[in-house]
Amino acid sequence: MNEMSGTERVPDIVIITGMSGAGRSTAGRSLEDLGWYVVDNLPPALLPTMLDLADRADLSGVAAIVDVRSRAFSTDLKSANASLAARGVSPQVVFLEASDDELVRRFENVRRPHPMQGDGRVLDGIAAERDLLRGVRGDSDIVLDTSALNVHELRARMHEYFGGGGAASGPRIHIMSFGYKYGLPVDADLVADCRFLPNPHWVPDLRPFSGLDAPVRDYVLSQPGAEEFLDAYLAVLEVSLAGFEKEGKRFVTLAVGCTGGKHRSVAMAEQVAARLAGRNVTVTHRDLGRE
Repeated sequence: MNEMSGTERVPDIVIITGMSGAGRSTAGRSLEDLGWYVVDNLPPALLPTMLDLADRADLSGVAAIVDVRSRAFSTDLKSANASLAARGVSPQVVFLEASDDELVRRFENVRRPHPMQGDGRVLDGIAAERDLLRGVRGDSDIVLDTSALNVHELRARMHEYFGGGGAASGPRIHIMSFGYKYGLPVDADLVADCRFLPNPHWVPDLRPFSGLDAPVRDYVLSQPGAEEFLDAYLAVLEVSLAGFEKEGKRFVTLAVGCTGGKHRSVAMAEQVAARLAGRNVTVTHRDLGRE
């Protein structure tokens, strides 16, 4: 919970923004499911006013979905955040994005123009919006790529971030295994590469299994360098997480990759999570099950 001067408590405030078609409304509804008060299409300049209303209504959490309908979007958002910071309030900014191909597919499915395409193509609008939001993306607390997420998965991710989760202190940590052949996760804060380890894919008895299965896990962890890598990586994480916490970063995404995202990265991601026991940790395996 954010604090103002003295003992006065104010609501937590989340700003949901990002690319049109990336799932902003779904993210907002997921917070409504958690009991948050959510306002859609709010001009950034009205964020301080929304906070005043939330104070009077004694709301515990408020969220605003803001988009590019204001052409002064970036400047307005920075100004609003500065006004909130002057009151001792630090809003958490969630930036949703997706690949160009996925965004084009979504706009074609709903048969709606992109809000910035004008007389051009949907892809032109996407490119213009990416350029406009580049600075906002870089300043966001959470960057979430929804390209491979369905509605239910996006809601689950938002619940992980904002649904509570016990008394563990420090940033919330999301650990994601992935396969390099399917591309780097664009929402990762730190990336670890496990391709230096022998690939169980080339062991016929192990190929059908995944890093969640004991035979693969034991094989991966028994390889030269595996334990040393985990020890060194956890030492780096302790320094990084302490720094993130000091800087007020509340959400950290760690990505652990191998070639296909089935064996080595899954096993190592689970091990990293186990060694971070006691913190707010969730684990997903982005490419497990893909061919």
